[in-house]
Amino acid sequence: MTAAARTGRTHHLGAIAVGLATAIALTGFAIVLFFNPLWVEAEQARARADLYTGFTPDQVRAVTAAIVREVYLGPGTFLQAVDGVPVLGPRERAHMADVRTVYLAFLALVALAMAVLVVGRSRSRDGASFWRSVARGAAVLALGAAVAGVAFLLFFDAAFELFHRLFFAGGTYTFDPATERLVQLFPDQFWTETTVAIAAVGMVLTGGTWFLARRRADRFERAGGFRAATAAGGPGGAAGAPQAPGR
Repeated sequence: MTAAARTGRTHHLGAIAVGLATAIALTGFAIVLFFNPLWVEAEQARARADLYTGFTPDQVRAVTAAIVREVYLGPGTFLQAVDGVPVLGPRERAHMADVRTVYLAFLALVALAMAVLVVGRSRSRDGASFWRSVARGAAVLALGAAVAGVAFLLFFDAAFELFHRLFFAGGTYTFDPATERLVQLFPDQFWTETTVAIAAVGMVLTGGTWFLARRRADRFERAGGFRAATAAGGPGGAAGAPQAPGR
């Protein structure tokens, strides 16, 4: 393989890495934006989780905030209680421990994606190619967000099952809404509306990123063309400009 071919292959792989990192980073931002006590509290109120659980709204807020904090900060035992009675049963606690593992692994992947973007930009000889790769990654993610949003809106059960099969062992994520608190705290309406909201915000983020990245790429290309023309002795270049007096 010639040096030029190796350089072209490296450039191609780098462009793919930057596009993929862009999609992962934007996905992580959209998810973290909604996976916090403020959104969860508001959406649980809309879904009337208090009616499913029999808890007061204040109890629902306190329990859920504690669960969300434990996903982020540990220890991962999920032993929250109301009036001295554990909220989650053993299977529910085990599933939440699995959720924590998957979520933290995802956050680590997002951090890695951010590092790839920083390194990719710093090592890019051509800023235009970097931003074109970012734009392509955002465009692909926009399509994926649209498909996911429609799938969860129209085919929630099938989409929810497929998502869980990708990350959890079969049988570990199915619960009885009549008796188990986890699905009472987070009923179907909660997940449907949250998923659609994530997809909608994702579309805005990806659209904005695509637009800004394309503009940056165009700016770098124009600047590169101007520098090339200047170096070749075009208007205002070395050959066309008057020589500075010697010292």
